[in-house]
Amino acid sequence: MDPANGFVVAIPARYAASRLPGKPLRLLGGEPLVLHVARRALAAGAREVWLATDDARVADAMDGTAGVRVAMTSPNHASGTDRLAECATIAGWGGDTIVVNLQGDEPFAPASGIGEVARVLAASGAPMATLAEPVTDARTLFDPNTVKLVRASSGDALYFSRAPLPWPRDAFARDRDVLPEGGHWLRHIGIYAYRAGFLQAFSRMPPGLLEQVESLEQLRVLEAGYRIAVALAPEPFPPGVDTPEDLDRAEARLAGTAPRTA
Repeated sequence: MDPANGFVVAIPARYAASRLPGKPLRLLGGEPLVLHVARRALAAGAREVWLATDDARVADAMDGTAGVRVAMTSPNHASGTDRLAECATIAGWGGDTIVVNLQGDEPFAPASGIGEVARVLAASGAPMATLAEPVTDARTLFDPNTVKLVRASSGDALYFSRAPLPWPRDAFARDRDVLPEGGHWLRHIGIYAYRAGFLQAFSRMPPGLLEQVESLEQLRVLEAGYRIAVALAPEPFPPGVDTPEDLDRAEARLAGTAPRTA
């Protein structure tokens, strides 16, 4: 990727999170959660960092944070993708601009991973890219809250699912508590990069059947016939913050009382 052009990071941060109301402003180490996320984006070397929010209180959390701009977006967006598409319009990014979508609940996202998803997008020629990491235990593989993916030899995604894919027929016929050898399983990491023009097109696509069945927005892209490039994360992505329990674990991690790997 040409360092003269670089990439931008957009952080969608909706105030009214269902499982953790007011999530962007929940305190982590005495500071708003979303502020930690913005610092991770800055550490990754993005040429621009934008917070896309629907609430002035969240915008105010960035007050005085050098290098972070705020896009006030509609409260009626159905997804973070739609919010980012509006952010792209407000920011005035050209269609070829590489935009990294860093979720506003990822306070420990490694800077290397943020940069890697942008690099993969630029190198692959795909309109969209994401990251994955190996699944090493059966409990994770069978957890429907953990999204799995399979990819082609080219590195492009073939499918995303909440189901345990691929399914080793003979091994699981004998035992589903232990993964057989081979290491074929990947956990999807919910960070994306897009060209800004494709981000706008994505937001205008109608939801696909597979997306509605699995409740996975990225399936809309595959079902419409577009590529999603997938690379392995250069280092582990710690869990994000979705619940009060997650916030407690994040607090412990920040304080150094929890393991620092995912």
